[in-house]
Amino acid sequence: MHTGAKVGQKRHVPGPRGEELVRRRESCVGRALGAPVIFVSRARGARIWDVDGNEYIDWTSGICCQNTGHCNHQVVEAVKEQLEKFNHIFAPWHMCEPYIELAERLIDITPGDAPKRVLLFNSGAEAVENAVKAARRYTGRYNILAFERAFHGRTQLAMGLTSKVRPYKYGFGITDIGIVRAQYPYSYRCPYHLNDSDCATECLSRIREMDRTSTPLDSIAAAIIEPIQGEGGYIPAPPEFVKGLKEICDDHGIVFIDDSIQTGLGRTGKMWAIEHSGVIPDILLSAKSLGGGLVLSAVVGRQEILDATDPGGLGGTFGGNPASCVAALKVLEAIEEEGLLDRAASLGRIVMDGLEVMKSRYDIIGDIRGLGAMIGVELVRDRKTKEPATAETREISNRCTERGLLIRACGQFDNVFRLMFPLVIEEEDLDRGMDIWQKAIGEVSHA
Repeated sequence: MHTGAKVGQKRHVPGPRGEELVRRRESCVGRALGAPVIFVSRARGARIWDVDGNEYIDWTSGICCQNTGHCNHQVVEAVKEQLEKFNHIFAPWHMCEPYIELAERLIDITPGDAPKRVLLFNSGAEAVENAVKAARRYTGRYNILAFERAFHGRTQLAMGLTSKVRPYKYGFGITDIGIVRAQYPYSYRCPYHLNDSDCATECLSRIREMDRTSTPLDSIAAAIIEPIQGEGGYIPAPPEFVKGLKEICDDHGIVFIDDSIQTGLGRTGKMWAIEHSGVIPDILLSAKSLGGGLVLSAVVGRQEILDATDPGGLGGTFGGNPASCVAALKVLEAIEEEGLLDRAASLGRIVMDGLEVMKSRYDIIGDIRGLGAMIGVELVRDRKTKEPATAETREISNRCTERGLLIRACGQFDNVFRLMFPLVIEEEDLDRGMDIWQKAIGEVSHA
């Protein structure tokens, strides 16, 4: 009987059962989905077990969908209780109380005191699409300002807002109609070869210049920004940049959309990453960890913006599913009761301290950045040229998986490790994960 390997032990990935599932998958699942690293059998907290019994520390959280941990007890029990009652209604016709309760809660915990309204959908991409639709309806304008390296989803409009061509946009035809692209203040690779605040200042200046050179600012309905770019490379926008962008929006009647889908719900040490800048967005988007592993997204915006659309103009069959709504209420409760905002900040400090030591040892580490427990580590072959260490990053990731640590990369060159472990992770697992990761980095960088 195969009992699997514990964390830190070498294992064959996949094992016998996993190999069988690989064969079955190849016979029935489209290749566009991508190849899985493991086949999951169960998960709890910050641990995952595969179908061969191998145990892993999870530093991926389903791409930040499990801030409160896999199978959080409060979430699971609430969902069970709701499923005993009913598991689906069409909210525009037969709304349930959990929808209203969640909307009330989101209004309370999002920035700003102006009257707000909430609409619930299924995915982050749906939230993005509907926020843009609301902004276009409210302003009577069509153009949308988005940023280089942004990721906002894979549906038609969201795919256009997303910057990375391969694999997200390649071969799908025209996707960017009505989308105006601006540079994001990525100081490590500043397009204007400037550092930190100077880079942010220049990026803002170029946006203002659009009014004279390419796109009238009064033709733009909305600007959408991730306070920390996710897929783009875990790049935080300096507070002064976010503030400057909001000023431009206010000056020209542009709706400011905060995409907090990956950065929200405690990940950065605050409930929403936008709070680090003090900016109050016109619309805030949430998804991923909001449902505690269930399908749910939210658009929270100023009343006059969301109410500008005619009844029925925004919606969907499954938006605001009752089980997802009660799960979200328990997620918000867990964040508060378990002190996960403070814990995210504390974990972030621990990791940052360890990373500074690692950077002094391994030249392959080019940049360390982030807020709270949302940290990016960019690997390069040469610190002077900043040549991306793409192949090395892939090899390090594979070696980590073999030893029981699940960690994933992102960025334009797939050379940025993104740390997104559940905020409930035990410090022992955090330390063991750091040891595995550091060993793999040392092996590959000295190979």
